[in-house]
Amino acid sequence: MNICLAQIDSRIGDLAGNLDRILAAHRRAERLQADLVVYPELVLSGYPPRDLLFEPSFLPAVERTLELLKAATSEGPPLVVGTPLRCQQGLHNAAVVLHRGRQVAVQAKRLLPGQDVFHENRWFVPGQQAEVLSLPGLPPFELRICEDLWGELPSTDSTLVIALNASPYRAGILPRRLQAARRTGKSVYYCNAVGAQDELIFDGGSFALDRAGNLLGALARFEEEVDFPVARFQELNQSEELRRALVLGIRGFFAKNGLRHAVLGLSGGIDSALVACLAAEALGSGRVRALALPSRHTDPRSTESAAELAGKLKIALEVVPLEPVYEPARHLLGVTGTAAENLQARLRMVVLMARVNQISGLLLNTSNKTELTLGYGTLYGDLCGTLGPLNDLTKPQVYQLARLYPEIPELILSRPPSAELCEGQIDPFDYPDLAPHLEELVQKQAWSPELARSEHKRRQGPIGLKVSEKAFGTGRFIPVTARMIYPPEDFCYHKERTGAALERSQDGQPGAPSLYFAGGRSTDEPANAAERADRPGLRGGHSQQRSGSRGGLSGIAL
Repeated sequence: MNICLAQIDSRIGDLAGNLDRILAAHRRAERLQADLVVYPELVLSGYPPRDLLFEPSFLPAVERTLELLKAATSEGPPLVVGTPLRCQQGLHNAAVVLHRGRQVAVQAKRLLPGQDVFHENRWFVPGQQAEVLSLPGLPPFELRICEDLWGELPSTDSTLVIALNASPYRAGILPRRLQAARRTGKSVYYCNAVGAQDELIFDGGSFALDRAGNLLGALARFEEEVDFPVARFQELNQSEELRRALVLGIRGFFAKNGLRHAVLGLSGGIDSALVACLAAEALGSGRVRALALPSRHTDPRSTESAAELAGKLKIALEVVPLEPVYEPARHLLGVTGTAAENLQARLRMVVLMARVNQISGLLLNTSNKTELTLGYGTLYGDLCGTLGPLNDLTKPQVYQLARLYPEIPELILSRPPSAELCEGQIDPFDYPDLAPHLEELVQKQAWSPELARSEHKRRQGPIGLKVSEKAFGTGRFIPVTARMIYPPEDFCYHKERTGAALERSQDGQPGAPSLYFAGGRSTDEPANAAERADRPGLRGGHSQQRSGSRGGLSGIAL
């Protein structure tokens, strides 16, 4: 079977550009003498179009583009494209088979995912059944669209499955895709999207399996390719896979939004060092501008390390001392202690944003997932930025990934992390011990009052590139204003007990929030507590050091 997989990068809403890419791939498939060319899920509109589907002009424009595609492919091999398609019941996420200028078959997606970043029931109605299709040169086949390959569906008489996918990258996802394909017991040609869209990264890696589940071939990962699946399969270690995903995510965000320049604060710490390396690789050194913003509390070695890294990466570095703006602002506002420390972080962001505005660039955020989970960051300070390349990487993962870049000075890799907002400050966390526990809470979607206190910060944070199963982004719907109030196990809903429960309210208001944990633990702090407890410490056996202020938690019990 000469089935060509067109693993291409479409852009949401760019119907003209997507049509050009589809036609270029079709011409290549024709030169390769393909019997069929297969494209990713919703390739015509771009994936995921989300609420653009509610825009009145969008679907008519998609339909006109589909008609142009039919006319332009009247010669050459048949093709299967993913597109939104209006139907009597509403709207389908559909695969359309085109041949000789006509639409010869349609298959609607039957299983509409609603977990994590997928909310397809909001826009689409499911298809009801699968047809067995036939085309010259191919055995009887059926079409499946992404989730249809993963779920339980009635079997058909086909011996071949053509699968259209827009499966986002997550660490370790490739073996799971292969397992899902093998469960069909049929030959599978799996075409996946590639590229990046906001927080989502699509890693390609399209493949073909025979009926016994043997891998016949695959396409490249993290890059566009239009070809027959060839006898290769890229095995990447976890760090290299993450690096390539994040580079693609940054590159795609800048390219699809027409952005030229990236700006970041280069502090001499591990997080900003890694972001600088990723940005330089994704965009080229000439498009990255870094600023070092030393204050009275900055170790001179921090600025020296930042300069050394910038020189090795060949990115522009500007050193802007913070003291000339910090001291007058501190005196004017009359702030001390925690407020003075957070003032430094916010003034850093004023300088960075001034440069962004000056060169029409975009600010890259340098926070990591462990800090975001803890709320260890200053609102309107180091939590600012449009795109956060490290927002889904734990602190240990940051160190792991940083060691792929020999340009990063050893001092940055070996020194204790610090926000350098007060004398002798170091981060008050045992990151190697703490980060896995925090990540387990996030991955399990577990609720805790300590994590909830920082939810309002994460809502105001940057778009974070997603590389794990559960990130802080569109797949997380935790309310900012919420409390988890569990009655005792022997609680009975009669008048006396209900009244007693209300009397336990912390602020005296009927039904006002209070928190009761099994084992007698409780807290009376509001879930969206403001930055009144800015010096994070830890309970539950961790360090009680309180040597930093970044608007973080008052404590976290593990």
